[in-house]
Amino acid sequence: MIQTIDGLAALAGRYDVLLSDVWGVIHNGRESFPGPCAALARWRADVGPVVLISNAARPSAPVAEQLDGLGVPRAAWSALVTSGDVTRKLLAERAPGPAYRIGADRDAPLYEGLSLEFAPLDEARFIACAGLVNDEAETPEDYRELLTAAAKRRLPMICANPDRVVQRGDRLIYCAGALAELYEALGGGKVVMAGKPFAPIYEACLARAGELLGRPLERTRVLAIGDGVVTDAKGANAQGIDLLFVAAGIHGAEMRDAAGRLDPAAAERLLAAAGAHATYLADDLAWPG
Repeated sequence: MIQTIDGLAALAGRYDVLLSDVWGVIHNGRESFPGPCAALARWRADVGPVVLISNAARPSAPVAEQLDGLGVPRAAWSALVTSGDVTRKLLAERAPGPAYRIGADRDAPLYEGLSLEFAPLDEARFIACAGLVNDEAETPEDYRELLTAAAKRRLPMICANPDRVVQRGDRLIYCAGALAELYEALGGGKVVMAGKPFAPIYEACLARAGELLGRPLERTRVLAIGDGVVTDAKGANAQGIDLLFVAAGIHGAEMRDAAGRLDPAAAERLLAAAGAHATYLADDLAWPG
């Protein structure tokens, strides 16, 4: 049964390392969340390393700059690993391509230094998908015709961000994972992802955490934190890592009763419907225990 907690202080003696999700847990794409950031900073100061694990399609350096701009203090994290970091290895293996690129201009750092060439769809050998071109206005349906044409050629797709949606301010916006999901439904070629819930990003995070800890890392002493069922919960479950599920994120409304109170039974049903589970549940990420 899932255990409801008030904050990380209650777990300080149980774990050495945190692997924390980013979007939805410590910011919403427009502003940082002071309470969760303070909780992570307290953990890092008093307990041990905090590794941010993000499905952002860009490498960690520009994502760190984005976090700075959103007001996420550097004191709140020890290291940052992104889906973009691990996806670059997949792309490098397929260079020079050519690839058909789907995504916004801001995702350009994903491809820097890889000697990867780009081409029109009918000349491409695979699809490199980092997200929608304009996620403020577009939906996956805007890509149905394009992806149908790609599916006829059975082009493989490298998806740099497995997230289907994230919360930006008070809105949910579509991510690359939603395009990959549609592509698979259309009978397209093999879709390959390295971010959550898949193993490569966890392997990279655990390796970095071990370096920061300075001693062999025990998975039973690692706690993952996240708000996504398909990405955070299933990813942590597959790695045998305990999970603190945060209800303030994208599934918040589904885990509350009619009066708006946190409902642990509803959270368990939500997770179970996807074949997932969590060890702990919190209304939001905080420190008090």
